[in-house]
Amino acid sequence: MGNLKKFQFGIYMDSQNATIVGRNEENDQFEVVTNVKAPVTLPNSNENTGNNDAKTNQSKFFKEILSNVQNATDIYVTGGGISQEQFINQLGDHPQFKNTRTINDTQTNLSDQELIEIANQKFK
Repeated sequence: MGNLKKFQFGIYMDSQNATIVGRNEENDQFEVVTNVKAPVTLPNSNENTGNNDAKTNQSKFFKEILSNVQNATDIYVTGGGISQEQFINQLGDHPQFKNTRTINDTQTNLSDQELIEIANQKFK
């Protein structure tokens, strides 16, 4: 697997935040790449407009995450709720991620260090 290891990522996400860890090429260990916050959807008196805003903001959130995992061969995605499932489904809409292997898990309240440890276990 050699060179491909650097294209492995772990993501802990909920509907508002995501922490992304990736391999450091120098020491072959996972470390935090970035933290991403979802855009805030403001209340709207028109339900249709409010729903459209929420979908648009979720799409922006997912695109920001994807911009940090370019060329990924493997992605471990975990978190509470359904955000990680929606994110994995959106991966299929992007040609560059069609061959990316995903591992979906449900973990809640992971610290950055716990995410790093789990990613190291998943991608031995």
